Amino acid sequence: MLDILPATEETPRDVASLGAVDCDVHPRTPQRADLLPFLSAYWKEIFDYRGVDRLELTSYPTSTKPYGRPELRGADENVEGLRKHLLDPLGLGAAILNVVGGVQAVYDPYMARTICEATNRWLASEWLDKDDRLRATLLVPFQHPEAAAEEIRRYADDRRFVQVLAITGTANPLGQRFYWPIYKAAAEAGFALQLHPGSAYRHSPTQLGFPSFLVEEHAQWTQGFANQMVSLLTEGVLDEFRDMKLVLAESGVSWLFAVNWRLAKEWRGIRVEVPWVKDSPEVLIERQVRLTVTPFDAPPDPDSEEGQVIIDCLGSPDMLLYSSDFPHAYPEPLGAWPRILPFAHAPAICRGNALATYPRLELPQ
Repeated sequence: MLDILPATEETPRDVASLGAVDCDVHPRTPQRADLLPFLSAYWKEIFDYRGVDRLELTSYPTSTKPYGRPELRGADENVEGLRKHLLDPLGLGAAILNVVGGVQAVYDPYMARTICEATNRWLASEWLDKDDRLRATLLVPFQHPEAAAEEIRRYADDRRFVQVLAITGTANPLGQRFYWPIYKAAAEAGFALQLHPGSAYRHSPTQLGFPSFLVEEHAQWTQGFANQMVSLLTEGVLDEFRDMKLVLAESGVSWLFAVNWRLAKEWRGIRVEVPWVKDSPEVLIERQVRLTVTPFDAPPDPDSEEGQVIIDCLGSPDMLLYSSDFPHAYPEPLGAWPRILPFAHAPAICRGNALATYPRLELPQ
């Protein structure tokens, strides 16, 4: 989250004229009252019986400053707020809504399934139905892969849902066979898989134990992204489902260089352990892994050539997707283009790459 230098006429810095697809937008997390209309009578009774409230439906301290721009307080409450503060000012062609709550931390797989199903219905009814520029990420219970696959198939014909949400802090590495019914259903329906910071609270977010401060966890989120990407690759998910893209949201980009290089090196030396990985890891990563540009972890100097160097290290500008991470707080204005990135790549990163990443994505006319 680095400061971006003031704009000049020679160096455009926003995306307002590009009809961008914003690949990471956060509406508010639904609460008990939001979900009740979408629950069966049994689950309404269970919610009362167990005292299910806000504490079970959220995971990170969303009221703290890093989670919201002061000028956007309340802008994520409803569609009108999104129109006023995001969709219209940025001239977006589409915005993909990501609800990242605490459902993956629920131990009861049947309650997790119920919360996911109710959240998806809430998203469709209260958001997607009210603006044709809105798209969404499908929430499914990773604790219950069979139910998750059923939910994916249930929405196969609703192309407003374009990807499936996974989090970095799962109970087990995402590549393991337990989760494969989810990927099979997603791939068959043309969904991408989005990996987003989050936790099921089964393990520490670091290899050394639980950190003391939020800043530590934020700085070390890349460990979760790296671990999950390597798992999905080495366990064979990316090779098995070659048409399914893996979208890393809010991951940054610079960490990928070292992991990519080390993974390719080790694969060449001990690939006998993973004979199903027939292509070198850097080939699979460039083919299937995509990263959102917010936050962009690079120096903000617009006169350097480091932005193009970063793209070259990644492999291709095709790997980057535009995102605002609305309404989370950053020093630069909402809709700002990362000044280190050559603006010549902006049309592809803001629009073309999203259309190539999401087979289900259809933009409103």
